[in-house]
Amino acid sequence: MRFKLSLGNIRRSMRDYAVYFFTLIIGVSVFYVFNAIETQTAFMRVDASTHAMADLLRSMLSGVSIFVAGVLGLLIVYASRFLMKRRNKEFALYMLLGMSKWQVSSILLTETIIIGLGSLIVGMLAGVGLSQLMSVLVVSLFKADMSDFHFTVSTGAMVKTCIYFGIMYLVVMLFNSFMIGKCKLIDLINSGKRNEKLHSKNLLLCVLVFIVSAALLGTAYYLVAFRDDLLTQKKLIACIAAGAVSTYFIFWSVSGMLLRLTMSMKRFYFNGLNSFTFRQLSGKVNTMVMSMTVICLMLFLTICTLCAAFSIRNSMNETVDELCKADMQLYGMSMESTADLDAVDMCSELGFDVTSYLADGYSKAAVYEDTAFTGGTFYGEAFNDEAVGLSDYAKQVRENSSEMVMTLSDYNELAAFLGNETLELGAGEYILLCDFDGEKEIRDYTLKTYGGDITVFGKQLRSKFDHCVNGYFMMSSIHMNTGLFIVPDDVVDPNCKMMDMITGNYKGDPETVEAEIQSAWAEVTQSEDSDTAVSLSTSRDMMKQTVGLTAIVTLLGLYVGMVFLISSGAILALREMSDSVDSSTRYTMLRKLGVEEKSISKSLFGQTGVFFLLPLLLGMVHSIFGLKFGQATMRVIGLQNMGVSALITGIIILLIYGGYFLITYFCSRTIIRSNNN
Repeated sequence: MRFKLSLGNIRRSMRDYAVYFFTLIIGVSVFYVFNAIETQTAFMRVDASTHAMADLLRSMLSGVSIFVAGVLGLLIVYASRFLMKRRNKEFALYMLLGMSKWQVSSILLTETIIIGLGSLIVGMLAGVGLSQLMSVLVVSLFKADMSDFHFTVSTGAMVKTCIYFGIMYLVVMLFNSFMIGKCKLIDLINSGKRNEKLHSKNLLLCVLVFIVSAALLGTAYYLVAFRDDLLTQKKLIACIAAGAVSTYFIFWSVSGMLLRLTMSMKRFYFNGLNSFTFRQLSGKVNTMVMSMTVICLMLFLTICTLCAAFSIRNSMNETVDELCKADMQLYGMSMESTADLDAVDMCSELGFDVTSYLADGYSKAAVYEDTAFTGGTFYGEAFNDEAVGLSDYAKQVRENSSEMVMTLSDYNELAAFLGNETLELGAGEYILLCDFDGEKEIRDYTLKTYGGDITVFGKQLRSKFDHCVNGYFMMSSIHMNTGLFIVPDDVVDPNCKMMDMITGNYKGDPETVEAEIQSAWAEVTQSEDSDTAVSLSTSRDMMKQTVGLTAIVTLLGLYVGMVFLISSGAILALREMSDSVDSSTRYTMLRKLGVEEKSISKSLFGQTGVFFLLPLLLGMVHSIFGLKFGQATMRVIGLQNMGVSALITGIIILLIYGGYFLITYFCSRTIIRSNNN
């Protein structure tokens, strides 16, 4: 009998509680999809280094899944509160008919089991389907071979999903039983007559709090986005705390100002149902200041996480394509400057014939150093300028570091080999090559302000330009050239060579030669007594490392971002629907007064829209400055193509957050209409 009653309750509630089921199904499917990546990476044809990255990804996803499970668990408990509130009168009727609290709890227990099994089955089926699309994304991120791809079902992910959500549903069952056990019959009967207490706030105080909060938030924005050079760890924590506190008080002040400001606009306020709409909206915001704050911060983290993840992926992929135009580069280095430094000879001494793997026409270039020509002699008085903003430690490092020098002919030979633009110098000129943004800004300032005249190897040179030329000379997956001085050939002292470089392309099939050279290089051992060192970099190895890192960043960003987005949408949706239950009698009164259904629906749509839009708007403002800070702190990696990343993030938010908005509106409309029937 109780099972039949529970089944009937679920069937009748399906339309009203679509948000609850929607959240459960999405939660299950997302949890399964990301935990099934272990199966998806297993069939990829990749080498050991990429498999190591895939293993790291699986480990990190497993750790993040515990956090995600906690967030979803809290969300499910929060959602169950809405269901309990919606059905208070139903529970009161059961008790009036003679049911005990234990019997009412058993009905809820049965319903929870049915809902749990249903959401698990539907969510798992959706997850299995979506995981096949995720397989394509994973393979694309790892740039792997899909020839072994086949339809897969991860039993491990299914078991993990069942265990985690089983625990969540068990907590919900205990929570529901506890709530039923402590409630009183009179409270259940009168639940629809009680409203949230709405305390009127002093308008002047609200305006003052808003101005102070906005000023504090603006100061934090300025520091993190435009003066990050002044930020210490303590100041950064203070800015984060100030941002969170300011967000709370902005919502607190808006909740007090919203109604008063609209009331001051008489023509607007008394137009149609605007007076009713804004009174309803003011009450909702007023009772959800803390929830709005949390949701706003979660949306801020979602936008920043997704945008940064996509941007890092795009930036690193583009950078490695830009900076790794040759198959390999080998460096021979010496602790002491010498004229005898030769990378080919150093490899031969180690039993490694590097030229046997290379096609004819490889490039050789050398880097020189003048111990008297340091960062301190180049920067000079610029070190003390406030515009440079260097710490004492950063000044000390630059002060004592020798600058790198390369002859014009060596650089042009290397540039021509890589397909880059060659340079030209006049008598007594030099060009400063730099592509690391942080250092480039300081060097550009020095060149523009002080001219940048230098003395290297006893010869005075002037800069051809008042800025650095963007460029590099070493293959890398990031822009890391902090400065290379290109000088005329007759300037350098041949006895001051500190690095000898070989840059070349493989002879024969690149994949085959790559495997051979990596195998041979692994056998090379360096003498501990030698004051020289040899290092090898290959473009394919860098690409594999970059691909693995970008895959981890992208997938973790998607995982955390989507869970935060689901949580934000669900909390707002459930609260809006709960308010619709409480306010259904008010809408009935409007109908009795002759208000058309179209106007009522328009009022509800406006309330729901503004309710969802408020935290999103402030979260977007936070994100603009948060991403600006991210660009400044991740200069080495770079956050490029932010427009494309923002577009992708916007589409994800539109689909999930916008989906919750539409479902909330239609469900709330059903609730306020059902009370009229």
